[in-house]
This record gives sequence, structure tokens and C-alpha cells, in this order.
Amino acid sequence: MQPFTTHTGIAVPFLKDDVNTDHIAPVQAMRALKPDYKALLFMRARQRDDGSEDPDFVLNKPQFRNPGILVTGQNFGAGSSRESAVWSMLANNILVIVAHSFADIYRENCLQNGLLPVTLAPVDAETFEARVIAANGAAPFTVDLEMQRISGPGGADIVFEIAAADRMRLLEGLDDIGLTLKHADEIKAWEARMAAAQTWLQTAREQRG
Repeated sequence: MQPFTTHTGIAVPFLKDDVNTDHIAPVQAMRALKPDYKALLFMRARQRDDGSEDPDFVLNKPQFRNPGILVTGQNFGAGSSRESAVWSMLANNILVIVAHSFADIYRENCLQNGLLPVTLAPVDAETFEARVIAANGAAPFTVDLEMQRISGPGGADIVFEIAAADRMRLLEGLDDIGLTLKHADEIKAWEARMAAAQTWLQTAREQRG
């Protein structure tokens, strides 16, 4: 997992509520041995019934074909847990999602894969959405995790909150395994103490082996 410090990119206004993971990454398209995660993102929404590209879908518009930040509504990522709904974002260089709220499992999957989920205060969210719409893909925004600020066209920097533990794991590029390995010395010391204090456990392990 790559550490996240700052990310600059075009912000895409996808202002919908209750977008679920099957909408983000349709399960039918993941049956291939090596799915094309870039093409997977919003695959059904990108196409008309005849399979042709829908020019009205926001990510098909010329100014949003190279996105960096997705701006969306309430309860983003609802539905089943599937990491492909995050991998498809990363494959399209979307490293930040700014939403009114996230489904818990989807937010955790974002953190596990180095994608920054940002929730703004209601007034700031409305202001930021208006700025994104006004920019219309003509200029990028920058999200700085170290400073916890969003900067870009149309106004002053916007400050966002994030839990200290979530901020740390993104800045250091740590998934759950990485977080555990930060305590490798303590784990080894505990195992040594247990081996000395409960020798019968070591004997039982050797007999099973």
C-alpha cells in the first residue's frame, strides 16, 4: 500500500446518494480471471442499453475522463463488501472521495487500500460542491492529508477532520498487516514470555508438528 500525503486532480461532481458497490463495480464484469478494474468503474452507468457509451454520464464527459477526486452524496459505498469497488477507483487515479457520508465497510476498504475518504461539515460540503461544479474540470483541486486541507479554484482552503489513527495509517501506507507489524517486537517479546511461563504449550505444539 502506497503512503498518501497529497493528491492533486480533477474533481468530478457525482452528486448522488446511496450509491452501492454493485453500481460502482458490477459483479457480472468481475468473472474474468484478471478483471479490467479501470473499465469496471461504473461500467453499467457508462453504457446505454445497446452497449454504446452514454455521453451524458459524468465520467464520459471530456473534462472528466481523467479524474482524481470523486465528489458524491450520502451513504456512498452501501451494499455488499467488495474491494473491487475501491480498486476500480484506484485504477482510474481516484485517490480521494469526498462524500456526505460513507457506508462503514466501504470506508474501511478505502483505508485498507490507500484511498482517502473525506467527510466535510454540511456547510463546507455544499460550498465545495458548488466550487467543483463551477470549476467544471477546468482546474484541479489538491487534497493535503498532512495539513488536512482541500485547496483549489473558487475560494479559500477547506479544512477536513479525520481520525488520528486513520490519518496515520494512510500517511504511513499501512493496512492491517502493516499496523500489526509495527508491534512486531512487542509480539515477539510476548511470545517469549508465554513460552517461558507455559512450557506445556510449546510441548503441545511440537507434538502436533
